[in-house]
Amino acid sequence: MLATPHHQEEKPLLSADAVTDTLRDLILSGAYGIGVPLKQEVLAKRFGVSRIPVREALKRLEAEGLVDHTPHQGSVVAAQSIPQLLEALDIRVGLEARALKLAIPNMKAADFKAARDIIKRYDASDSPREWSELNLEFHLTLYRPCGRAKLLRMIEDLVRGIGIHLRALQSYKVGRKAPQEEHRLILKACQDKDVALAVRLLERHIEQTQTVLRAE
Repeated sequence: MLATPHHQEEKPLLSADAVTDTLRDLILSGAYGIGVPLKQEVLAKRFGVSRIPVREALKRLEAEGLVDHTPHQGSVVAAQSIPQLLEALDIRVGLEARALKLAIPNMKAADFKAARDIIKRYDASDSPREWSELNLEFHLTLYRPCGRAKLLRMIEDLVRGIGIHLRALQSYKVGRKAPQEEHRLILKACQDKDVALAVRLLERHIEQTQTVLRAE
């Protein structure tokens, strides 16, 4: 009788979704900076997969604006021009204003407390990179009661995608004082259930980033 061959347990291969998420995180964290080549064979080896999920991941990240692909040259971490960033901020205004409008009627005391806690952490932080993360978390805390998971994911991906380019193009001369004052005003309008005022303040808040970019 033939002996049954002994097979070592193999680690499951990463899916295209997992490769996409991991590579996105590497780009947004700055581990892969703007202009860095993204070679399929190198990434496949790093993730322990074939080129197929890597190729799919690069296509998805290209659609998100994080990757540029040139035929016969390959893919690189994308750079965006100031006009492209201004347009992306216009899209942010539309998506986030809609999310906030839908969220306010569903907001509870716990949401307001969570937002206030983030503001306190923001005030106590001396790290501009941490400010960026806390800023996003503050906004998402206000938007989550909208109950639209896809809309929230679109907002998060867009904000992170813009963030890497803003860090490359713009100094932190805005600081945190003015944005924090704006956050407090937006939060108060949400607590007052004043949808129109909250949306107007939010639009002005995002448009301030456009003003800073135009001055670069």
